[in-house]
Amino acid sequence: MPLSESIATHVRDGASVALEGFTHLIPFAAGHEIIRQRRRGLHLIRMTPDLIHDQMIGMGCAERLTFSWGGNPGVGSLHRLRDAIERQWPQPLAITEHTHAEIGAAYQAGASGLPCALMHHYADTDLDRARGAQMRTVTCPFSGERLLAVPAITPDVTILHAQQVDRNGNVLIRGIIGAAREAALAARRLVVTVEQEVEHFDAPLNAIVLPHWLVTAVSVVPGGAHPSYAAGFYERDNRFYLEWDQIARDRGRFQQWMQEHVLSSRDHAELLARLRVAA
Repeated sequence: MPLSESIATHVRDGASVALEGFTHLIPFAAGHEIIRQRRRGLHLIRMTPDLIHDQMIGMGCAERLTFSWGGNPGVGSLHRLRDAIERQWPQPLAITEHTHAEIGAAYQAGASGLPCALMHHYADTDLDRARGAQMRTVTCPFSGERLLAVPAITPDVTILHAQQVDRNGNVLIRGIIGAAREAALAARRLVVTVEQEVEHFDAPLNAIVLPHWLVTAVSVVPGGAHPSYAAGFYERDNRFYLEWDQIARDRGRFQQWMQEHVLSSRDHAELLARLRVAA
């Protein structure tokens, strides 16, 4: 299925959308298509939101963000995210912040059909006292221990990028997995972009295979994780991450870049051509 059709069919205004990927396999192509289709009122979810979330927030796609740590990895802040929180530009953004462990546990609870995840208070933070916090403290009926309850995360749609899909629709993810598996199992629908389609694949050690019955739609989009990397296919574009810091600092420069590169491109292949990146 073409990516434009997949997004048009499965990502609606007001949806909760998890775009997962940990250091690599970040679904930039899908995020850009959401921007092109001018989706609004989204609740974005991500363990580590980075540049694609900065772009989606700056383009007015999101009204809420649930996350654990957000930044331009190795560079600094997400300036469009900060502008939305601090100055409500281009619109107000509500946030719910968790630790990595809480996000992972919340996805796991959603995947298990449970209303919440239970955790030990492993370290003291003020996240449970922050505005918009959803965590609660409960007492275990068996041990009497005080435990932290985190509400389950059940996205309307989870979007992932992966290396391969086979002829039966099974999806292979290898390298750093992050929360991809849990986010896939917790979602009502799963949309995947992949580097290539193959007849069959042999899953190496520590890889995961998402079975065809779990996957709602698959689109073959070479280079779909750029500027992040896809293990076994291409490396991270570190220069882009450095350049984004300057692009995103200024509203006008940000809008111009998005218009010239994302909105003016018909698809991800054309965007990569504009950036002079070979997929």
